[in-house]
Amino acid sequence: MTTETILANATLVLPGETLRGQICMADGRIAGIAEGRGLPAGAIDCEGDLVMPGLVELHTDNLERHIEPRPSVNWPHASAIIAHDAELASVGITTVFDALRVGSVMWNTRVNLGEYARALADEILGLRAEGALRISHFLHLRAEVCSETLIDELDKFGPEDRIGIVSLMDHTPGERQFRDTAQLRTYFCGKHGVSHAEFEDHVTAQKALTDRVGAAHEAAAVAAARRYGAVLASHDDTEAAHVARSAGHGAHFAEFPTTEEAARACHVHGLRVMMGAPNLIRGGSHSGNVAARALAEADLLDIMSSDYVPSSLLSGALMLGDIWGNLARGIATVTAAPAEAAGLPDRGLLAQGARADVIRVARIGTAAAVRGVWVQARRVA
Repeated sequence: MTTETILANATLVLPGETLRGQICMADGRIAGIAEGRGLPAGAIDCEGDLVMPGLVELHTDNLERHIEPRPSVNWPHASAIIAHDAELASVGITTVFDALRVGSVMWNTRVNLGEYARALADEILGLRAEGALRISHFLHLRAEVCSETLIDELDKFGPEDRIGIVSLMDHTPGERQFRDTAQLRTYFCGKHGVSHAEFEDHVTAQKALTDRVGAAHEAAAVAAARRYGAVLASHDDTEAAHVARSAGHGAHFAEFPTTEEAARACHVHGLRVMMGAPNLIRGGSHSGNVAARALAEADLLDIMSSDYVPSSLLSGALMLGDIWGNLARGIATVTAAPAEAAGLPDRGLLAQGARADVIRVARIGTAAAVRGVWVQARRVA
């Protein structure tokens, strides 16, 4: 027997507009949308709350925080993954691309970013197969060009692994996000407890490594994305030349461009620009890069990511709606736009026949409270 769920007397966030109405969900899909304030028998009275598509998160480091809640504390992975999944559901995220680094950096005993992605991917996919996870999980492989083991690690994955995104990362000192080596030194020495002399040794070693393997690793990551059937993304583009190279590889979107120059070049080349919601909410980048608000005001921001604060995704989208004076446009940066960029046309919008990933949200001043989350018409939070 088909069970229907009707959310009525709601402010529906539709493509390009908002209106008071109701939405019916059945068999995992949106079965109907109607305008009006009526309250059919058995419907949930949303009392004017926002009802919108579930949020789509393309890049989050949140799982790492659950797996390592304190430095050198390795939490049981199944518990960590389940807690991560539940946290995302609680803030309205219904589709996530879990970001996993591929490419190891093993400089010394204190700076040893070893291989972990294949084993962790198996655990995520295993829990998904068991039905232990509430929301839809895909993998996002962050391909570290400046590393020793990228090609070997990429070869351990295939088209069956639900890899939706491969992003090209280059953390070579003096490049992209780490262009300012003085700022990098402060961050690096503070995080890893190394001396300035040890830091300089690290810089020399990493630059030499990129000179030796960088071009081959970049080509391998692009080829791997094609082999997996994944979307390619750039990461931390800083100059127009970086964007041109990413576009030449076939990138669909740019994660966190660090300058307005790079963001403008993205739009010239047809790449969507993704920025971090924490950057927007905090009023600027914690690492000194371009402010998300500046790009929004210049009409250069297309997609939002929660990056390292899951609750920021919804808050950031609502803030963008206020900045632009267009709530539907703000919400699209965390629903329709990321879904389209990742090649998921079945979700990210309230439309008849679309996947019934839906959330109910109450605005409380500048904050937001998620009051209900449905994934394929099943309530999960």
